[in-house]
Amino acid sequence: MVPASSTGAAGVLDIARRLTEICGPRFARLAGPADEVAGHAARWVAVPGGPHAAAQVLRLAARHDLTVVPRGAGTKIDWGAPPDRVDIMLDTGRLAGIGHQPPGRGTAEVGAGTPLRAVQATLERTGQRLALDAPSPGATLGGVLAADEAGPLRHRHGTACDQLVGLRYLAADGELTEAGGGAAGLAQARLLCGSEGALGVLVSATLRVQAAPAARVWVTRPVWTPLEVHDLIRAVLAARLDPAAIELDLPAGTGSRPRGDRRAASMALHPSMAGRAPTGRAGTGSLVVLLEGGPSDVAERTDRLVSLLGSRSTVARSAPPWWRSYPFAPGDTALRLEVPITDLHAAVYALRDAAGEPLPVRGSAGLGVVHAALPGTMSPDRVTSILAAVRGVLLARQGRCVVLAAPPAVRRAVDLWGDLADLARLRAAKQHLDPTHRLAPGRLPGGL
Repeated sequence: MVPASSTGAAGVLDIARRLTEICGPRFARLAGPADEVAGHAARWVAVPGGPHAAAQVLRLAARHDLTVVPRGAGTKIDWGAPPDRVDIMLDTGRLAGIGHQPPGRGTAEVGAGTPLRAVQATLERTGQRLALDAPSPGATLGGVLAADEAGPLRHRHGTACDQLVGLRYLAADGELTEAGGGAAGLAQARLLCGSEGALGVLVSATLRVQAAPAARVWVTRPVWTPLEVHDLIRAVLAARLDPAAIELDLPAGTGSRPRGDRRAASMALHPSMAGRAPTGRAGTGSLVVLLEGGPSDVAERTDRLVSLLGSRSTVARSAPPWWRSYPFAPGDTALRLEVPITDLHAAVYALRDAAGEPLPVRGSAGLGVVHAALPGTMSPDRVTSILAAVRGVLLARQGRCVVLAAPPAVRRAVDLWGDLADLARLRAAKQHLDPTHRLAPGRLPGGL
């Protein structure tokens, strides 16, 4: 059969008609201006009503040599490399819902297209939760898994992929596959985590659930330098306080600790300044520790933590405004730095030195996983030189720096991933699961 990609208007309309037969009149259409992946426009959009319909979409794509790119809420659709071609955008919005589980089983099966906040709201009614707090507003569970996205709670509970019990997904040929139920099955399920939809179309995931904590307290300590952060984190971890999260926020203006102005320092600590942005030449960052558990236990650990962090620390029953959010905005070059926590300060200093100024850095400092932002106006050559300098420092420390998103000119000019030790394993997985490169081709490292 002649591929639809090489036919004229009649072929385009025929594919649209067939997608409508599969998904229903309101759930298939020609793609519009908003239906793109990292600047690459789709041709059709299909919103299948269940796994069977999604499998039919994949089989239709195979018959006509079309590519398929899965999409959840689209919150991270521009992360990673752009696909070589986007023929059918497979929207997972109707692959949603929370499966019934017997009380006390400790797991929940969730459709890939279900918004994470809807899952949490449902579980909250029974005093439970998923220990997931991905920063992307409106993100679906499938999107969180496909991007291997995690928020502050990863410090204690790991990522969503770490909490998988089982996974259902569609292979490139439309075959519904279940993975889980043992070490080999979980390894197969976790292979799809972070794959950006290029190894399979996620249908549903079974994850562990837990009782929602009775008490939550955020303890904040102002910080000025990465080295100071390093020393504080070492002290917190050594104190065995069992924190649920240790998060760092270093705004772009954070510099050396101010000296000699005692009045300014006193005013900054006054209750009237609570929640206000820092002023002056040297901004203030924050190191925030989240404690969770029973009320008396959390109260006791909070007292110990405040004593450890000193009189500058403050205690709150709600998160700071920047909690569970990224330091970058649309149009910025978004970076993720991963490094052993003992070398996190070196990574931040390397980034500052390469850029010639402090840049916003935020993330799970207690694990050495943070995000940073380069201005979207920065030239591709400048971004390339910064990446080279930072990666050179990280390489000697078993760390890495990944470009999550960037303006088109920067994305074309830079190496998004840097050195990857497991590229051969990823290539073998792609060959096994999608030998015709039908699913999001080019989205993975190495052009896979």
